[in-house]
Amino acid sequence: MDKLQKKINYQFKDVDLLKQALTHRSVGKSNNERLEFLGDSILGVVVARELYKRFPHIAEGRLSRFKSYVVRGQTLGLVALDIKLSSLLILGSGELKSGGHNRKSIQADAVEAILGAIFLEAGFDAVNTVILDLFKKYINEINPNDTLKDFKTQLQERLQKFKQTLPQYELIKTTGKDHNALFTVRCLLQDQAIQVEQEAKSIKRAEQMCAEILLDKLKK
Repeated sequence: MDKLQKKINYQFKDVDLLKQALTHRSVGKSNNERLEFLGDSILGVVVARELYKRFPHIAEGRLSRFKSYVVRGQTLGLVALDIKLSSLLILGSGELKSGGHNRKSIQADAVEAILGAIFLEAGFDAVNTVILDLFKKYINEINPNDTLKDFKTQLQERLQKFKQTLPQYELIKTTGKDHNALFTVRCLLQDQAIQVEQEAKSIKRAEQMCAEILLDKLKK
C-alpha cells in the first residue's frame, strides 16, 4: 500500500478507503463499485476541463474523441501498469482462480475507484492533481491534428479498404443485473477466420475492446 501511495503521490488518511477501492465485487458487498462510479465521473470532468484549456480552437466533436482516448479502458489499464496495481487487487476466490489480477477491466475499474476515494477524502483539487499527474503522458500524446477515430471505425475502414467482409459483433453473455451487469461480446472477422471475446460494463466498450485486439492482429 505504501508503494502505491508513493506512485500516485497521495497519502490516504483513511487506508481502509484505499483498501475498499482495491476490493473487487467478487469479495462481497463491501467493494469498489460505488467508488468506481464516482471516479469515472471525476476523471471525465478533469480530463474534459484540461482538454478544453489546452485546445481552445478545437470543436466539441473532436474534444469528445480526445477525451474518449484518454479515459478509455486501455489507457486506464496502462495507468494500472504504471502504478503496479495488479498485485494489490483484493479479489474473491473465483476471480483469484481465474486470474482476475491480470484482467485489464478489473485493473481499470480499480484505478477509477482510487480516484473516487481520493475525491471523497480530499476533494476536487486533490484528485485533479493526481489525475493530471497519472494521465499526463497520455494527454500529452494527443496531436490536435489527429482525428483519433475509435477502434470500431478504424477496423471497419481497414476492412473496407481491402474489400473484406465487415466485422460481426454478437452479445454472447450477460452476467449480473442493472448497473452491475457485465457484457461479453464476440467479434468475428469472417475472411480471416479470426474471432475474439471481451467483457466490459457496456456492450459498446466490449465491442471497442474486441476491435482494438483485432486491429493489432491484422497489423502483425
